[in-house]
Amino acid sequence: MTAIDLRPATSADSEYCFQLHQAAMGAYVTAIWGWDEQIQRDFHARAFTPERWQIITADGADAGMLHVEHRPTAIYLARIELHPDYQERGIGSQLIRSLLHQARLQGRDLTLDVLVVNQRARALYRRLGLHAVTRHGENDIKIRMTTKPPQPGLIHRS
Repeated sequence: MTAIDLRPATSADSEYCFQLHQAAMGAYVTAIWGWDEQIQRDFHARAFTPERWQIITADGADAGMLHVEHRPTAIYLARIELHPDYQERGIGSQLIRSLLHQARLQGRDLTLDVLVVNQRARALYRRLGLHAVTRHGENDIKIRMTTKPPQPGLIHRS
């Protein structure tokens, strides 16, 4: 069994997190926007907030990153990325199940956004009990998913 842990990210993790993002999400970014190295580095420089991010470790090795926001009515999974070498091992499922448990104990929903083109992540989130509730973003490229059951009818767009 893989020992999964979280450690606080530090400023020294910036390049690791950029390389992780490219490895884990590069194909999805390319499918929507195309991969422009400078644009992606600029985006990372703005988004990287080590005081809010955690590094996922598996058996002591860095395996991914996690960013969770605790909001008044929901736990928002802002970002979870696992290096492809660590995918399909149950690590993401275990971490999300832990967040689902925490949300239930606190009487909150677990909410996240996923890119429409990321079929594997969408399927995982559905298996773990999340429901698609809306599409949003430029050209509806994101799907909001939550543990709160959707209202009857189609997914609405914002």
